[in-house]
Amino acid sequence: MKNKHMQQAIDISLQKMEENCGGPFGAVIIKDGEIIARGWNQVTSTNDPTAHAEMVAIRTACKHLHSFQLEGCEIYTSCYPCPMCLGAIYWARPDKVYYANTAKDAAHIGFDDAFIYEEIKRPPAQRKIPFQQIMREEAFRVFKAWQEKEDKLEY
Repeated sequence: MKNKHMQQAIDISLQKMEENCGGPFGAVIIKDGEIIARGWNQVTSTNDPTAHAEMVAIRTACKHLHSFQLEGCEIYTSCYPCPMCLGAIYWARPDKVYYANTAKDAAHIGFDDAFIYEEIKRPPAQRKIPFQQIMREEAFRVFKAWQEKEDKLEY
């Protein structure tokens, strides 16, 4: 069954790449043995740099489940997730992730995430895109209000 689900992710990646939807990436999310979401790279077709296959599939699955978490789900992705997708996967908390191509395979065809991992290690002031902190005190009041909010839905 695992190979069947992975083949579906791979098939989506090929089909949508050939349709010029975006890069060669596909993902499916499974719950109770059934596909509840499909995703493919839509970066160039939607002008959305966050529209990676895993992100699209996670958004679709969460809408389907009426939940912001994917407990009881498995993600099958045609390639090891980029840093953004990896972060989203951890926030979504699926039970397991299966991947086909490696990050090194992706780098060989021009999708290299190594620079992001290097940037993350650097202090914000030393990154290629400058990061500058401003108005912390004002923003921190909102965090304090969240901390004191009695009816919050924690995640």
